[in-house]
Amino acid sequence: MTTAATVKFQECFVKTRATGLCRLDTATDYEDRLNTLVAPTLGVNRLLLLDAQRRVVYDSSADGSARDMQLPIVQSTRVANVGEIRASFGGQDYFAAAFKIPPGRNPIFASYVVIAQPKSLAATAAAGDLATRLLEAGGAALLVAMLLILLVSRTMTRPLTQLAAAAEDIAAGNYGRRVNIKGQDELGMLGSAFNRMAEAVERARKVQRDFLANVSHELKTPLTSLIGFSQALVDGSLLSDVERTRAASIVHEESERVLRMAQELLDLARVEAGSISMHITAVDLRGQLEQELEMVRPRAGTRGLALKLNVSDDIPPVAADPERLHQVLDNLLDNSVKYAPEGTTVNAIARLSGGSVETVVSNPAGLHRPDPDRMFDRFYRADPSRSAAAGGVGLGLAISRELVLAMKGRLWADFDEAGNLRVHLLLPAARETGKKAESTAQAAVA
Repeated sequence: MTTAATVKFQECFVKTRATGLCRLDTATDYEDRLNTLVAPTLGVNRLLLLDAQRRVVYDSSADGSARDMQLPIVQSTRVANVGEIRASFGGQDYFAAAFKIPPGRNPIFASYVVIAQPKSLAATAAAGDLATRLLEAGGAALLVAMLLILLVSRTMTRPLTQLAAAAEDIAAGNYGRRVNIKGQDELGMLGSAFNRMAEAVERARKVQRDFLANVSHELKTPLTSLIGFSQALVDGSLLSDVERTRAASIVHEESERVLRMAQELLDLARVEAGSISMHITAVDLRGQLEQELEMVRPRAGTRGLALKLNVSDDIPPVAADPERLHQVLDNLLDNSVKYAPEGTTVNAIARLSGGSVETVVSNPAGLHRPDPDRMFDRFYRADPSRSAAAGGVGLGLAISRELVLAMKGRLWADFDEAGNLRVHLLLPAARETGKKAESTAQAAVA
């Protein structure tokens, strides 16, 4: 716009005082004044004047490469009364803006004033402006990122600090310590897992304390008897042979009881530690049950108990350790004979259950109904008043459950509709049996 005003000024460089009209120079003088006054102010830009046919009639560039070129003008959509031109002069691309002036008022009859700028200069200016804007945006992004990092770090470090403090408390013996970290993200899941771990540690610690207390209690009674009667034998306070024989018998029985308890505790520790050896083979369950029933039959007879065995004809051998299976079955039948009311019946049933074999030992529960969920806990007794000498120390079923788990089986208890206590033993069927049966069937078909 400034250049256009300058051109208009050059159109009427001298006015007469009488008429106020412009005195026009020749075309050569007009161009000389433009070259002298306007061209030096353009720098790398170029001033072009176009006639009504949009042909270049003046070019401020020294080479004059745009002279006589006809340029297309497109009306700008951004600025009113301004046209846009894209052209190439002397092998260089230019952006140009055209402004229309009244024709016929200059010696070269120019109708358009055009200012052209090299594309390279526009790109350089745009790049500089873009770099400035990028630096500003980068600085703002860096500041926001630092604030976010500070916020996220505080959000993460606070729960982690709480977890570390809680872990230190648990290590110091405060097993009731919990953390209040909730949410669906990773930290929330970590807090929930930590609380579950703390609960498990607290339960394990309680079980350990109860275990030690029960062991101490169970050992106290026989050891007291051993000390008392052995002291009586040593100091000679027992005068008759009958008294000495009775004291010696008690010492012998209590010694066997302590030895049995120590053996059961050792077996339980080995099974839980996974150090007990297992020799899994195919075991004839029917024969094993018949043998176990014969072993407990004398004890059952003294209490007036009837023993019944019901084994399906299609029962296959089970995959088990023969010695450990004998220990498990002996515990199950021994408990039934001990706790079944006198004059009742103890039933042993074996049947197929899918790909496994299920053995069920059942008997009437009597007055003291045991808790099926606690029967396999250490030192559990349905009748707390029952002496250890009569009812055992309560480790047999706990050991049996661990042995069955080691043999890839299950052991659990429940009550039937008639109120009879049922103990279920589920063991996998021996695979070798299935292969032998298949071979036999194929041979029969052949």
